[in-house]
Amino acid sequence: MSAHKILVIEDHKDTRELLKYNLASAGFDIAAAEDGQSGISLAEAFKPEIILLDLMMPGMDGLEVCRHLKSTPELSRIPVIMLTAKGEEIDKIVGLELGADDYVVKPFSPRELVLRIKAVLRRSGTPEPNAPKLWEREGLRIDFEAHQVDIDDEEVTLTATEFKLLTVLISGAGKVQTRDNLLDTVWDTHFEGYSRTVDTHVRRLRQKLGPYADWIETVRGVGYRFKA
Repeated sequence: MSAHKILVIEDHKDTRELLKYNLASAGFDIAAAEDGQSGISLAEAFKPEIILLDLMMPGMDGLEVCRHLKSTPELSRIPVIMLTAKGEEIDKIVGLELGADDYVVKPFSPRELVLRIKAVLRRSGTPEPNAPKLWEREGLRIDFEAHQVDIDDEEVTLTATEFKLLTVLISGAGKVQTRDNLLDTVWDTHFEGYSRTVDTHVRRLRQKLGPYADWIETVRGVGYRFKA
């Protein structure tokens, strides 16, 4: 089996070299860029399976890079993990709204980063065991094996995390999914502060579902439920 391809976009040389070393040691195939524009060009050429993106970069910052990636059809499905500093809470939320799949706060351990990468790769891989191969209701059609969502015969692009979130909600239709349960099953994490990440992804998923947004119901103080 060939190694998973990861693109690192990080302007700080020491951090970039450390990431390259640790990820290569973990068995990944690594490419790296030192700024946003070259990172986009490298994404087009290298075709990574996941992108690690530093938020704070001179010139074209991480949010601009993320916005460009998610608005470019051939790049939009590549999962993005943002690398953030502790004080950048608003940037994390904005990044998630733009379509990033996850974030890791600096300083982080190599082990933590590898776990986050593997979790995102799982979300973009095989469907949930309890999910049907094909699910349809009114104008909403989901092909779980192809990772494709159609709304009124128009394909809608979801990130790997958004697709996993929708899969989990539909697989448990009619049942309340607490934020903690969603963190366990979608993000594979118990990290403090991630409940806000759940809310951000649900809000973004509802926007993409358009006329079917209200099929994801909010259970106040608990979590979310997909209408049975």
